[in-house]
Amino acid sequence: MAEAVSNDLMETPLAGLHRELGARMVPFAGYSMPVQYPTGIIAEHNQVRDSAGLFDVSHMGQACLVGPDHETTARALETLTPGDFVNLGRGRERYTLLLTEDGGIIDDMMVTRPVSVDDDGRLMLVVNAARKDVDYADFRARLPASVKLEPMEDRALLALQGPAAAEVLARHVADFGEPGFMTVRSASFDDVPCDIYRSGYTGEDGFELSVAADDAEAIARALVAEPEVGPIGLGARDSLRLEAGLCLYGHDIDTTTTPAEADLGFAIAKRRREEGGFPGAERILRELADGPPRKRIGLMLDGRAPAREGAHIKTRDGRHIGDVTSGGFAPTVGAPIAMGYVNAEFAEDGTGLAIEVRGKDLPATVTAMPFVPHRYFRKRKP
Repeated sequence: MAEAVSNDLMETPLAGLHRELGARMVPFAGYSMPVQYPTGIIAEHNQVRDSAGLFDVSHMGQACLVGPDHETTARALETLTPGDFVNLGRGRERYTLLLTEDGGIIDDMMVTRPVSVDDDGRLMLVVNAARKDVDYADFRARLPASVKLEPMEDRALLALQGPAAAEVLARHVADFGEPGFMTVRSASFDDVPCDIYRSGYTGEDGFELSVAADDAEAIARALVAEPEVGPIGLGARDSLRLEAGLCLYGHDIDTTTTPAEADLGFAIAKRRREEGGFPGAERILRELADGPPRKRIGLMLDGRAPAREGAHIKTRDGRHIGDVTSGGFAPTVGAPIAMGYVNAEFAEDGTGLAIEVRGKDLPATVTAMPFVPHRYFRKRKP
């Protein structure tokens, strides 16, 4: 799927199209990726909020766990993560965390059970680009001999996000219907085979399309030709996920953070809370019950100056109590926002704090996340 270029960066199958569309390319997770197009980051951000945008996420790692049957593969995955995969239905997708033995987060990822009974024993994974090698090595070291990891290097991944995404896809996918949130189906996009997941990283309704690398450009061209769709780069992807309160690995979560600290307790399935048996279970379950010593919080800043990663979070009287992990100006909110970790005693919504920006302590307020309400698809009740 990826091709090396002269500066040792890899390229996705859509690199030529990005340049044709005027993208400014930057290094990201070992790849040359579009950070923005000529319209600019704010316009791209609003495009996704108001209509639909197309992202190239082919740098992400796609892989498959393969075992003799579903239960064997699912239980193997459950020894590394806190999700309930034994009871994951066919065609269902789930967010989970790959954990260290003391409960730190190696990576966050999506896991899907294919629809077809012919794929019994297979679970599909999508992992972060910068963590592919780490994740794959960890799987190979800790999985039982009966379950194998198979990277899918010949696949590309496109994300179509925004309120018009479903309408646009329905023009190209026969019998599109009304797929549910966090589901997957195998389909044909203009007669090209693809797997379509109803999920994404923006807080908006949307889809991710896994396709053969050789087919990616044709699908991307068909989508950006639609009047509702514009190409979107990494800049707007970051501002959208920040407004949605979503973690970015290596910034908001890493091996030093636990799911409870990161407010990712929803990834610990009910059955796993009762049974344990996942890495770091004793610590994580204790923190979920009693509260962790520090917590990830959202912050709204006064004024217009944004706080960036690494900025000190302080009490109003100047005591350093934590640091910003993600921050920037939020176009939908119309104000600068940030996420970071502070001692738990300062994490209550409405708490007045300060963030040091360019040598000045700017007033900030702990704010519930997401900063912009999620608009994930929910099926209408009859």
